[in-house]
Amino acid sequence: MEPEKFQEVFKRLEAEIRKVIVGHDDVIRQVLIAFFAGGHVLLEGVPGLGKTLLVKSLSHALGISFKRIQFTPDLMPSDIVGTEVLTETNGRREFQFKQGPIFAHVVLADEINRATPKTQSAVLEAMEEKQVTVFGESHALESPFIVLATQNPIELEGTYPLPEAQLDRFFFKLMVAPPSPAELREILKRTTGAETGDSAKVLPDDGGRLIRQMQQLLRQVLIAPPIEDYVVRIVHATQPHLDNGNSSGSPVKHYLRFGASPRGAQAVILGAKGHALADSRVHVSYEDVSRVVYPALRHRIILNFQAEAENVSTDQILAEVIKQVPRA
Repeated sequence: MEPEKFQEVFKRLEAEIRKVIVGHDDVIRQVLIAFFAGGHVLLEGVPGLGKTLLVKSLSHALGISFKRIQFTPDLMPSDIVGTEVLTETNGRREFQFKQGPIFAHVVLADEINRATPKTQSAVLEAMEEKQVTVFGESHALESPFIVLATQNPIELEGTYPLPEAQLDRFFFKLMVAPPSPAELREILKRTTGAETGDSAKVLPDDGGRLIRQMQQLLRQVLIAPPIEDYVVRIVHATQPHLDNGNSSGSPVKHYLRFGASPRGAQAVILGAKGHALADSRVHVSYEDVSRVVYPALRHRIILNFQAEAENVSTDQILAEVIKQVPRA
């Protein structure tokens, strides 16, 4: 596959999703990049901003299977992965595995932080290993597979913070902001009139093959050693317990408990490759890295109590890190 073909399909997918979603252009692009990079996405925002509609529009444009899981406090792990069911055939009883809604190409975990940590963790193996294990037997998930989880801000009542291990398995964490007045007028125009927009299917019936080609091409994008070293220095600079040039009074030392994991560096590089390829380039630039540092790392650095007391955000810490780390 040629980079121009990747860009053509990518642009068509963006255009179709924008027929339904007003604004959030950067969020749409980042979700698509995460999909072709083989990662999962956490979307955070207050209710009613179109997070669920965005995921539905993505699966419709891709033309692949879609399942929605509504997370609630009483949701059980078996409600997600499936369970063994006793059946009777020709007078013989036996257990058969009944698949849960996790068995789909695109899985929407709606309001994931409204379920208990035990249930949230039920998707860990699926996200990382692309399989689930029930009663000691493993069941593989079809490829491509992506979990797009929506989350209400933690400060809202009735929510449970996601475990750090599960947060680290999300490729990107994207913040969905409220619409501007102009965007809100367009939303009302599209949703309260006689005609409503809908996205069309972009990929052919054998779209799985095309998706795999695009995913393989993304990993073949070149990244120069100086840019790769820049990513390494950024991730290393988020470690509060290491001798990485941060002074004792730096925000990293003062506000962080733990820095970004190696998965964070992987997400930055793959995300930057996705941005380069979406612009029909086969090499990564410093600007590509800058566009993915926040979504790739904001959920992977852990704040301490001092940061929470002073209402310091992870984005503020990352801004200071980027300011302090030279490009060359």
